[in-house]
Amino acid sequence: MFKFFSRSKPATEGDKEAIGLLKTDMHSHLIPGIDDGAPDIETALQLIGGLHALGYRKIITTPHIMWDMYKNTRETILERLEWVRTTVKEAGLDMEIHAAAEYFLDDYVAGLVANNEPLLTVKDKMVLVEFSMAYPSHSLKDILFDMQMQGYQPIIAHPERYIYLEQNKAFYGELKDLGCLFQLNLLSLTGYYGKSVTELAQYLVKQNAYDLVGTDLHHFRHLEALHSPALSVQLRKLLDSGKIRNAEL
Repeated sequence: MFKFFSRSKPATEGDKEAIGLLKTDMHSHLIPGIDDGAPDIETALQLIGGLHALGYRKIITTPHIMWDMYKNTRETILERLEWVRTTVKEAGLDMEIHAAAEYFLDDYVAGLVANNEPLLTVKDKMVLVEFSMAYPSHSLKDILFDMQMQGYQPIIAHPERYIYLEQNKAFYGELKDLGCLFQLNLLSLTGYYGKSVTELAQYLVKQNAYDLVGTDLHHFRHLEALHSPALSVQLRKLLDSGKIRNAEL
């Protein structure tokens, strides 16, 4: 039997109450050994147990599909998902687990879309996507448009982490005008990724731009940081907007 949450401090009642309102985490890296997330099944179970202790009862984990680094496919992700589900059940942990993917909008994903290959979705036709954090992508809008032509609704992962957009905030409006949803990384509210990311997150919160919230959980340091005392207060304010859709997933 695995001992859950042994590497992090216990969740407070405030943590559980605020995060429990979300019900579902829709961005994490908890399928073992296929990207920069959980390296093995034991770690995956510890992290899943940590999310359960925080109040989550459903996980839609999202391994990277980034062809230069993580050559994952729909088939390999779904196969390993069954392994995780079986192991979690055997360990006696009450957590509903599904898988989508975090698609890096590169030539490989453009090819999937062009060939009408089915994409892994968070729910219905919602697809989590990301792009370069170092520089703007010239093909981004074209790929997003092609996805939408096939009926998909892109979710932009952690838009606050593209810090070069600090000088071009109008681009956020362009993405929203295209019909994209925005997903906030919870830790962006805590300073975990740095001051610039937190400031962009706060800007987007004020714009009521966010539709979904995810942990983007990779490892135990992330799990520890999710216990930031300020997080519950900020999350409650965000949920008061009435726009956050996690509970619908």
